Amino acid sequence: MPQSSAFSPAERLESAKVAIAGGLVTGLVSLGLLVFDRYTQAAVMPTWELLLSGLAGQTLLVNWAIAALSGSLFALTYRYAIRHDHNPQLNAGVVLAFTLVRGLAQVDAGSAIAQHYWPFLSACGESLLLFGSSAIGLNLAFAQNWLKPFGE
Repeated sequence: MPQSSAFSPAERLESAKVAIAGGLVTGLVSLGLLVFDRYTQAAVMPTWELLLSGLAGQTLLVNWAIAALSGSLFALTYRYAIRHDHNPQLNAGVVLAFTLVRGLAQVDAGSAIAQHYWPFLSACGESLLLFGSSAIGLNLAFAQNWLKPFGE
């Protein structure tokens, strides 16, 4: 006897919309952080052409794409984790889990220990900003009924 799945075509479409929204928010925040970092690290004020050309442009694009993909995966997980029970610890737990996984994976442990753990704090802070802003954006979209949590 076939069972009905909770993953109807409408739920799958909603998941795709949530993934796109999460990727866009995270990608935009990441792009802003990447451009800000490039401007603050440059000895002279770089132009957009200098920022987007050659290896610098390729690394900017790849870093942005990785952040956007991470944001999409975060948004999907967030949608299924929060559902409709409005548990703030669960919401924060999903954000923190993604923050730690992304932030700690980016850092070489030996270098971070030698630099008094500053790289760990920096990478996790950036990840917290990315996934926190994505969660805020998703919660606003859920509140406006532009997007729906799973099961609603």
